Amino acid sequence: MAKASSRVTADVIEATEFPHLAQKYRVMGVPKTVINDTVEVMGAVPEERFLDSVLAAAG
Repeated sequence: MAKASSRVTADVIEATEFPHLAQKYRVMGVPKTVINDTVEVMGAVPEERFLDSVLAAAG
């Protein structure tokens, strides 16, 4: 999504290099996606489910 739209930004964090962020977001497995600090998606999910999560975070 971030590649397709300038309205979406994304950061990739290596949990072992940033343990304070891994702890803050309670990373127990990867991938873990946190959207607007409100919605969390754990694991690889189908695009449709991921889009639903993004829309839920948008309000």
